[in-house]
Amino acid sequence: MRPFTVGLLAMAKAVPEVRHAVREHLGSVCPDAELCVSELLTNVITHLGEGTPVTLRITGRATRTRVELTDPDPRVWPVLRQAGDGDESGRGLALLDAVAVRWGVSRGPDGKTVWCEL
Repeated sequence: MRPFTVGLLAMAKAVPEVRHAVREHLGSVCPDAELCVSELLTNVITHLGEGTPVTLRITGRATRTRVELTDPDPRVWPVLRQAGDGDESGRGLALLDAVAVRWGVSRGPDGKTVWCEL
């Protein structure tokens, strides 16, 4: 698979656009990759704010796809939590955890990267 990299601003209207770009890049519908991209981007919007610059990267080989989203804030790390039955949010990382083979966070010189492998 050829790598895919795009810089964008984390905005609600960008979520469906990025899902579509991922589908186009992968050449077929890949609900797990689209879900992970949506949840990672939504986490940035929720916890860092709309308009935060991010970089999305998708790399991989025949058996595994890696999705990475880099943002400029090394201090705000995603936390996997248990959402209650009545909670309207808080399930994004649980969904990512359920579909990914593994996931994590890496600190870089200018921020952090949240990644997952499918």
